[in-house]
Amino acid sequence: MCRLAAITSKDYISSIEPVLALETMKEGHDGSGLGLTLKNLGGEFEKLKKYPILSGICSKEGKKTLDDFMKKHGFKLRHEWTPKIKPIKGIVARDYYFARAYDYPASYAGKSMQEKEELLMNTRLAIRKIGEPDESIFAFSFYPDVITLKEVGDPLEVAEFFGLDKDGLKAKIVFAQGRQNTNYAIHLYACHPFFIQGYCSMTNGENTAFVPIREFLMSRGFPGYIGYNSDSEVFTHILHYTVRQLKFPLTYYKDVITPLKAAEIEQRKDKEALKLIKQSLRPLCIDGPNMVIGFIPDGTCFMVQDSKKLRPGVVGGIKGRYALMSEECGVDRAVPKRDRSKDIFPMKYDMVIVSPDAQEVKVWNQLQG
Repeated sequence: MCRLAAITSKDYISSIEPVLALETMKEGHDGSGLGLTLKNLGGEFEKLKKYPILSGICSKEGKKTLDDFMKKHGFKLRHEWTPKIKPIKGIVARDYYFARAYDYPASYAGKSMQEKEELLMNTRLAIRKIGEPDESIFAFSFYPDVITLKEVGDPLEVAEFFGLDKDGLKAKIVFAQGRQNTNYAIHLYACHPFFIQGYCSMTNGENTAFVPIREFLMSRGFPGYIGYNSDSEVFTHILHYTVRQLKFPLTYYKDVITPLKAAEIEQRKDKEALKLIKQSLRPLCIDGPNMVIGFIPDGTCFMVQDSKKLRPGVVGGIKGRYALMSEECGVDRAVPKRDRSKDIFPMKYDMVIVSPDAQEVKVWNQLQG
């Protein structure tokens, strides 16, 4: 198993904080990698929120290719962050890690956000395609107010390698995952969290229904539903498909991945809609032990379990700061001064939802709707 640590806050927090929470859960992950996704950025990115940020890694040759590509397509570099690398035994440093904020091409000045999102996604996919054969470029995310970092190695050591304990890289939402991959070769594109057009998730578990889910998503004709170096990436794409593409409420994500039984559906006021969802989206039903933590574009964070509750998960905190973790000790590290009696351990019908800026937490129950 792996371990997940997420913190959502009304104040900016250091990117090292969820990594320290992961360290308390060290017996639950194998230390093979760290993935970080930061949303609602502070520090040097606080005044750059409207500019898309490209996060990734490249070789020296890949950097030239990337520069040429971005210039050719009308993107002008506005700001660049690179980590102050600290050599760590066992971590092989790559040539160039970066988070780059760009101006949109001039032709997109009057375009809608949806049109800009399509541009950013297609640009990221094109860069990935160029760099993937020789691993000269990795492009993890390209979106305003979001940064993604990934590397192979022990999570705490990777964080020290990036200098996150001393760097001013801050955000109001930080997701961290403490393992590379379960069933496939270790690969940076297989490292959680996964991100697409403002939607992000990370998972602890195994998705044995991966192949039919992947085939259904790829049949939608949406260019972003590709890759799948990990069987967990489909959770992010199901979230995106359910909320962004189908425009369903967030709570229907739970109904899609873990549909109720026929008799249970009859108890819901929206039973007719649920019957249609279950029938039409049955291929997106997950199978296997899973706990999923995610966020959507407005900053709402959530946690859900599989229908058998076979992976641990807990949410706890105070108004203005909540932690969504694999284990209670992770919450203890992230929010030590809280009322532990109010900690939430979601069961198979629950979706725990934390509002933007961590102002409120509620439990939505699937049986009651």
